[in-house]
Amino acid sequence: MGRLARFLCKLMVEIAILRHGEPLGGRRYRGSGVDDPLSEQGWVQMWSALENTGPWIRVVTSPMLRAKEFAKAYADSHDLPLQEFYDFREIGMGAWEGRSPTEVSLTDPIGYKAYYSDPSTGLPSGAEPLSSFYHRVTRALDTLEGPGPILIIAHAGVMRVAVAYALEGSLNAMMRIKVPYAGLGRFSHDDSGWSLCVS
Repeated sequence: MGRLARFLCKLMVEIAILRHGEPLGGRRYRGSGVDDPLSEQGWVQMWSALENTGPWIRVVTSPMLRAKEFAKAYADSHDLPLQEFYDFREIGMGAWEGRSPTEVSLTDPIGYKAYYSDPSTGLPSGAEPLSSFYHRVTRALDTLEGPGPILIIAHAGVMRVAVAYALEGSLNAMMRIKVPYAGLGRFSHDDSGWSLCVS
């Protein structure tokens, strides 16, 4: 591939980010420190979300079980190359990892209120700073080379960062984006930067 072709492939990228489906263990803070696999319902949600999508040129996945087990199954079933990106793991939630929102709201009501009032400064003890999470995910996005489309299997936090990056939104604003299990978002990159694609 010539220098110009490599340059154009770097500039023009189409991706879709699929959040993992429902994991085992119920609703709880499940960042990079809790690695639950998908529930049966979670598998169904993800297969359903990808019906009538693609074709993809490759699959990229978070290293977390709830993402990569499905990514491997999907890539194998469609004969696609699979890459694991460590920087696409979910944000670390520190002291709240594995705990339910109800439990945290009862045992740490001040911290719970602080987090939902101002996520960029109110994260629990030991959590990954929101700015660090944003920078590692955007750095990983910017390493992707096209033209695509590339399917990324990851997390709600990764989707939020991608939306904020495309729209130049604030860290607090991105945490107000609601991403359902098996939610799918599409993005593209060209010489003007990243864009959110709505269909």
